[in-house]
Amino acid sequence: VQQLVESGGGSVQAGGSLRLSCKASGYTYSVYCMGWFRQGPGKEREGIAAIDSDGSTSYADNVKGRFTISQDNANNTLYLQMNSLNPEDTAMYYCASAPNFLRRLCTPSYEMRHWGQGIQVTVSS
Repeated sequence: VQQLVESGGGSVQAGGSLRLSCKASGYTYSVYCMGWFRQGPGKEREGIAAIDSDGSTSYADNVKGRFTISQDNANNTLYLQMNSLNPEDTAMYYCASAPNFLRRLCTPSYEMRHWGQGIQVTVSS
């Protein structure tokens, strides 16, 4: 079983930045897809960024150019750098992971297996 724990959330003013971290522990996959998801108030959960074990990244259109997903394999940590935040980015943010032994395309719509507990990001205008 893999455990995922997010950190780095909080409150920020519009135009500001935050960096989320997600530490993985327990079983780790050698070939995987990992991603960041969010669920805003009254909204469905949406995938916003994904990265595979080769470092290839994919983003949802509404965060492309503002958010950057990255990983530190040595420390089993996933990151999400969020810049130019606006109130519409207010949501609970989750990291997630899944094996990808078939090397399918890793995108924000990839079906994930393990989920973190989530962390709140609030952007005020």
